[in-house]
Amino acid sequence: MAAGTLYTYPDNWRAFKAQIAAQYSGARLKVASNPPAFTFGQTNRSPAFINNFPLGKVPAFQGDDGFCLFESNAIAHYLSNDALRGATPQAAAQVLQWVSFADSEIIPPASAWVFPTLGIMQFNKQATEQAKEDVKKILTVLNQHLTTRTFLVGERVSLADITVACSMVWLFKQVLEPSFRQPYPNVTRWFVTCVNQPQFKAVLGEVKLCEKMAQFDAKKFSEMQPKKETPAKKEKAGKEAAKPQEKKEKKKEEKKPAPEEEMDDCDAVLAAEPKAKDPFAHLPKSAFVMDEFKRKYSNEDTMTVALPHFWENFDREGYSIWHAQYKYPEELTLTFKSCNLITGMFQRLDKLRKNAFASVILFGTNDDSSISGIWVFRGQELAFTLCPDWQIDYESYDWRKLDPESEECKTMVKEYFAWEGDFKHVGKAFNQGKIFK
Repeated sequence: MAAGTLYTYPDNWRAFKAQIAAQYSGARLKVASNPPAFTFGQTNRSPAFINNFPLGKVPAFQGDDGFCLFESNAIAHYLSNDALRGATPQAAAQVLQWVSFADSEIIPPASAWVFPTLGIMQFNKQATEQAKEDVKKILTVLNQHLTTRTFLVGERVSLADITVACSMVWLFKQVLEPSFRQPYPNVTRWFVTCVNQPQFKAVLGEVKLCEKMAQFDAKKFSEMQPKKETPAKKEKAGKEAAKPQEKKEKKKEEKKPAPEEEMDDCDAVLAAEPKAKDPFAHLPKSAFVMDEFKRKYSNEDTMTVALPHFWENFDREGYSIWHAQYKYPEELTLTFKSCNLITGMFQRLDKLRKNAFASVILFGTNDDSSISGIWVFRGQELAFTLCPDWQIDYESYDWRKLDPESEECKTMVKEYFAWEGDFKHVGKAFNQGKIFK
């Protein structure tokens, strides 16, 4: 039977999966989430921790025998028993199917919708509305599957239920108000059944379903942004100069925020990101103002205004243009699922928006489609390599740098930006497009 220590910060929903699995399997699991056993931001950056877990991320598991694992799904799988993993090859494959479904289909829209309501991500109306639609599709799939089933795989709780339920905890707690979840009674019934199992309760406690959909709180978001320290002003000689200084200091003292409360899971996710310098800080400044082009593209005609503005102002030394082609078209099935691949990638690249623009298009129809796009990045190399958080999806694409002076590049930019043209290199009809800006 597995035995070891799980390192995490308090109330980390990704760690919940492993903890609940251990409750079912009987694995002897110690949880190190508070000092002195584990101090988030310190312990996970120590040389000893990095030696075992190179990314320095949590949850991370170290067995009593020295066996180490990172990635929450792998840890949960290791701490499970055969019943949770799937007793037959078919059941095991179905469990893996739902675990993958949670990561690829639930987490991206759930994060895009829920995180702004917690104040840890800026609100974007278009992204939120898209996330709501994606969540509806997810709930529809689950509701249909659960019409004649109590659990996702087989007749008992499996790792599929544990993973999917944990990925939906914040949806049910923050935004899935009664009217929103009303069309999906089977999902609600299943979720309530899961979280009320003793093994779930031992980890999650009492899960209260949302009564009113949480909204973005601009004040909360502002408060949670890191405060920039301003350099102290030189002291002025004389009593009269000192008095205003004293008043300013008193005002500053009054405005000091109250001590921070213990981080909840999403706060900790944000805090887990190292406060690194700008990934593009090493590049020289460019005369090309990306935001100005984006405003032209969003508010004015593409062919007569935005495109001419792009080519008149494009900095060939400071920016580069790339063509991306999805490597696995044979795996694309329903067009809405293919679109989810694109929007999921965009959501995970949110912090790249300031220095990039892209038009990515789905061509073809159900079971016969392809994905390709044109990306504009600051710098002459692929931007994804500058930050580990941006590397999740890009390896699923073939990337080719284009020569801005070539007719091929100019034609591709025109067709992809305008969503119209012959697209001779594709061989399939335009279906729909997505813009990253």
